[in-house]
Amino acid sequence: MAALLRQGPTAVRLKLHWSDRIAQLAIAAIVLALVAFLALPLATILLQALEGSDGRFVGLTNFIAYARTPALLQSLWDSLWVSALVTAITVPLAFGFAYALARSCMPAKALFRGIALIPLLAPSLLSAISLIYWFGNQGVLKEAMQAIGIDQIYGAPGIVLAECLAIFPHTLMILISALALADARLYEAADAMGTTAARKFFTITLPGARYGLISAALVTFTLVITDFGVPKVIGGNFNVLATDVFKLVIGQQDFARGAVVAILLLAPAVLTFGVDHIVQRRQTAMLTARAVPYAPKPARGFDLAMTAYCGIISLLMLAMLGMAVFASFATFWPYNLTPSFKHYIYGLVDNEVATGFINSLTMATGTALIGTALVFVGAYLQEKTRGLAALRGTLRMLAITPMAVPGLVLGLGYIFFFNSPANPLNGLYHTLTLMIFCTIVHFYTTGHLTAVTALKALDAEFEAVSASLKVPLFKTFWRVTLPICTPALVDIARYFFINAMTTISAVVFLYSPETRLASIAILNMDEAGELSPAAAMAVLIAAASALATVLFMLLGRWIDRRTQAWKQR
Repeated sequence: MAALLRQGPTAVRLKLHWSDRIAQLAIAAIVLALVAFLALPLATILLQALEGSDGRFVGLTNFIAYARTPALLQSLWDSLWVSALVTAITVPLAFGFAYALARSCMPAKALFRGIALIPLLAPSLLSAISLIYWFGNQGVLKEAMQAIGIDQIYGAPGIVLAECLAIFPHTLMILISALALADARLYEAADAMGTTAARKFFTITLPGARYGLISAALVTFTLVITDFGVPKVIGGNFNVLATDVFKLVIGQQDFARGAVVAILLLAPAVLTFGVDHIVQRRQTAMLTARAVPYAPKPARGFDLAMTAYCGIISLLMLAMLGMAVFASFATFWPYNLTPSFKHYIYGLVDNEVATGFINSLTMATGTALIGTALVFVGAYLQEKTRGLAALRGTLRMLAITPMAVPGLVLGLGYIFFFNSPANPLNGLYHTLTLMIFCTIVHFYTTGHLTAVTALKALDAEFEAVSASLKVPLFKTFWRVTLPICTPALVDIARYFFINAMTTISAVVFLYSPETRLASIAILNMDEAGELSPAAAMAVLIAAASALATVLFMLLGRWIDRRTQAWKQR
């Protein structure tokens, strides 16, 4: 019997307990929620693209009209080449930084890594605002920029530079994971044969990290082509697909062509998601049971070079954040640089962003609490319950789908779906509740994969033994699974909170004057020419995200002491 139980719950034909029936109903409820807040809004975009202004079916007429519009086709081409250029710049730079962290003995690795991840704590448009203060019409280094042949920062040059700074940490995290594992025996064999360092790099290191490099390139390309904040702030008259969607829907009220552009914006994301999925399936393990973990050896010249390289990158990150902080305190840029709280007071009080900041904190807290509970329960029901294989497969597919859906497209789908008077959920439109669920769905996949990874580490024997003893499923969940997986819960909650504080694209279509967020207020102030107050609000969001990160770290340590004592020998 014990041997059968070790094979998992499917190996033993046990009669379903009443708690299993409740679990199946819960799976159905989560699938229904994902259908309502993900699948149906996306389907509505497709229907909108196939309908005319009078609501009648017109087939591909809107797509043909788009193809005959030179300005929109130019935006498509500009989006593609800018995204490709940012990818070509960011991936090698991030790979060098990750290589320094993983394969050198340079000092202060934790400090360099922390500095490189700073852009994650602020909206992506913070880098664009900083570049305007550095190289804009009244920028500190405007003359130096013009001396090298660049007339102005607005347009393609600004978008490329700002995206490189904003996307760098996302690319870096993927490449650090790709370089973290290596078999030292390969390098020892190469050393024994007198192989040069350059040849070891090209024959061992690069082939071992090729799947990570492909994934990093695909993610970088997708994040750039779907980003809205940076082109909106520093793009000037240089149009890309993301800003075209905003102009068509908000400015011209042309929902049909807006839906067409949204589908075009969705296409590269779906393509890169599919390619990444194929790449991950072909990836082989870098560490086998007999592998020896690689440990870098001190090399004075190499370590100094890596320290200098990481120092330059970190200096650029600090310059980006530092300029935003400095400009937010400058009384009147660039004529009176005396520090003051003028822009913070104007933004929070006169411009009523304090309400937006409270809304952002409320949305981030709701997203963290509801999203973590929904994601973890859904992952648990998917992995640990019996029966309804088709329903669990549907849940798995819906949970992975948001990874391939840009936030701007999801938000547009919410307009078409929830703004319809015939929709029984129409009452949610323009509410903070809908924005919370939109943000949860937007970032659902990463939280789901984190929860699944934690749950797969637990033996299925727990549930099998509980079933044989007729212990309700929820008791096993509450007394065994949940305490063991609390570190993963904290990570998921932190991920949801930080992204909810900084998101723009997913909620830019959904807010009302009463539910305006701090990140959206930054866009509005930038449009009004109030760049210093916008910088002040961006700095406040970064500060709130940093404080939340520290609090989550402290919470994680406290939870480890309370629930992870079993790990101590």
